[in-house]
Amino acid sequence: MKEQRDRRTYGQQCGLAVSLDMVGERWTLLIIRELLVRPRRYRDLLDALPGIGTNLLADRLAFLTEAGIVQPLDAERRTAGYALTELGKELREPVLALARFGLTLLAEQPGHLPTSVTRASWAALAIESMVDSTRTLVDEVYEFDIEGEVFHVRISNGEARTVPGAAGADATLRVVTDARTFFDLGGGVIEPVEAVVSGAVSVTGPPAALPRCLFLLGLGGRPSGDRVLSAAESAGR
Repeated sequence: MKEQRDRRTYGQQCGLAVSLDMVGERWTLLIIRELLVRPRRYRDLLDALPGIGTNLLADRLAFLTEAGIVQPLDAERRTAGYALTELGKELREPVLALARFGLTLLAEQPGHLPTSVTRASWAALAIESMVDSTRTLVDEVYEFDIEGEVFHVRISNGEARTVPGAAGADATLRVVTDARTFFDLGGGVIEPVEAVVSGAVSVTGPPAALPRCLFLLGLGGRPSGDRVLSAAESAGR
């Protein structure tokens, strides 16, 4: 690991303490969150992190670059953008686990937290944290369009993957909504059926696929009569 600038550390020979020395400062994991979705320009990071301030963002990026977690796309131009290194990409699972923990907290007290900022760009990572492959029932593809941020969840042989971009003709179900509604659904502020009936969420596809999608995301119970299909059964559908 590259030499670090003079910063306070926990001074403990413990993996968790060392990790927090690297990414435990305020804003750092949110920068990681943005770069887990895709490389970002400096201005994009500022826009996605309201309140961080340009000097603080520059400081955090410089530190993460020194630590070998982030790399500039062009070392000569800060505005060219930043991406995670292979070491930085190892933070995906810890970040997803923290996101799942946060969604659990939101679900336990829906409507009781103050109104906060939402961004459509956060939706893909949120979905990835919600997906539970043990809840896959059928090989299907669910496409999401959250204010123009398009991605899909592809279920194949009992594994569910979140993939950037549109699913095209492969999409079994298409879900379109705005960022606020999306995060209200994830936080349990509104019920999925209520969102669909009110028109806040638009769903296109076979009616039977929606309960399976909600079950996969932990937003609904197991659909009545559905069972996990073997790969051979799924291929024969």
